[in-house]
Amino acid sequence: MGLFKKNPFGHILFLKKWLIRILGAATHRRFKGFNKLQIEGSEIIKNLPDTNVLFVSNHQTYFADVVAMFHVFNASLSGRADTIKNIGYLWNPKLNIYFVAAKETMQSGLLPKILAYAGSVSIERTWRAKGEEVNRQVKMSDVSNITKALDDGWVITFPQGTTKPWRPIRRGTAHIIKKNKPLVVPIVIDGFRRSFDKKGIRIKKRGILQSMEIKEPLDIDYDNDTISEIVEKLEYAIEQHPSFLKVIPTEELEKEEKLNEERRWRY
Repeated sequence: MGLFKKNPFGHILFLKKWLIRILGAATHRRFKGFNKLQIEGSEIIKNLPDTNVLFVSNHQTYFADVVAMFHVFNASLSGRADTIKNIGYLWNPKLNIYFVAAKETMQSGLLPKILAYAGSVSIERTWRAKGEEVNRQVKMSDVSNITKALDDGWVITFPQGTTKPWRPIRRGTAHIIKKNKPLVVPIVIDGFRRSFDKKGIRIKKRGILQSMEIKEPLDIDYDNDTISEIVEKLEYAIEQHPSFLKVIPTEELEKEEKLNEERRWRY
């Protein structure tokens, strides 16, 4: 690798590699230490193509979810099945992994800006800005940047666009799937909301069992499936379809969300 070789977004790969190494080493114990990450299905990762793969997941914190996925993906590519033990996998990380995030979030401080350099595809949300509901047009440059990232490698996205559970899937994700025809790999996570604050930076509780299930790629007919059909497939795949509410104690979820909000203002 040339010392100043860049990716399509102008990020120097040598610098990006060291950021991933340092951030990975600093966060490893959050998932294998005072908290434990239970992984299922990571063998799927090492058999994926190098580009045009879209990971879709439910969302529980701003940053911890993505950081955990970086750990799991790189561990799997280094031959570790369903484990992130021995952080030697960070020495040669996959550098073409990106994650879709709100530009407002990624510009909110020094750490988010560092994380953005490590792999963010920052977009302007069309439905919310500065804590208020908005309604604005999708920026075509944002769509183009996601396409650019898929052309270069793997992209992680959270199609609900929020850390709150049971929110509807944003149809923009389905449009991106129709347009780019990526291999779509669902991921279901749990325990991160209990482990961390909303941003996923401050440790809220130790001894929590976190989980990450990586599922087989979705069967999508890119030409004939409608946007609504793709949205429904995503809802079921990441276990956020309304039917799942029948087996989840909704009152407990609402109580937990309220406690999270109180903690956020307290700290």
